[in-house]
Amino acid sequence: MEFRALCLLTLLGLLLVEPGFGQDGDMYIPNWLKDKVDLITNVGEKLKDVEALEARLNATVDELARQKTEVDRLSKENEGLQARLNATEKEIDALKQNGTKGGPQIAFSASLANSGEIYKGPCVDKTLVFKRVFSNIGNGYDPNTGVFTASVNGLYYFTFSTYGYNTHVMGAILMKEGVRQISTYDNLSDDGSDSSSNSVVLQLATGDKVYMELWDNGRVFDNHNGHTTFSGFLVFPA
Repeated sequence: MEFRALCLLTLLGLLLVEPGFGQDGDMYIPNWLKDKVDLITNVGEKLKDVEALEARLNATVDELARQKTEVDRLSKENEGLQARLNATEKEIDALKQNGTKGGPQIAFSASLANSGEIYKGPCVDKTLVFKRVFSNIGNGYDPNTGVFTASVNGLYYFTFSTYGYNTHVMGAILMKEGVRQISTYDNLSDDGSDSSSNSVVLQLATGDKVYMELWDNGRVFDNHNGHTTFSGFLVFPA
């Protein structure tokens, strides 16, 4: 608007100092006035263009300011994410080091049948001996007795599955030092066979023994497909 006012004042000055104004011999006044009106009109149009450009410039400046604010926000957010990522990587490295530097590694997994087919039970010695050993890290599981012995104090995870037919009670009991912990169970039924599983986390002291037992008058079945299994591992020392 200041530029427009300046242009108008300049034009007014030209009108006032125009030579020969009012002298018919030197200038034809109507033509002179028309020229000035055309000039003013042209200047007005140019001023409109200038105002439009000024508005667009202001809008561009506002958009750039908004984008800068957004970039600053994203930059700060990225710094926070990078800090969290660095902290997570440090925690992972620490866990890896703890897991590889002398930490106890204990895990086992086995199924009942080492070969052929096995029907176990009913029997007086109800302890299930899982002969087919898939893994036995730390040698905590004894495939000759079916007993797992804790080598360190800690929390241990155990899981097992049982399979059997409807001629007998099907299922087994997870025992810790001769005390029942959890079990699977299925009574005589009309269906041909049954399977089930269970799992638990137990606090064990060094030397504690964990094993599987049949129910009284119970029976389970297994073959090379590994229907009846027993597995466990150390979650962490405690």
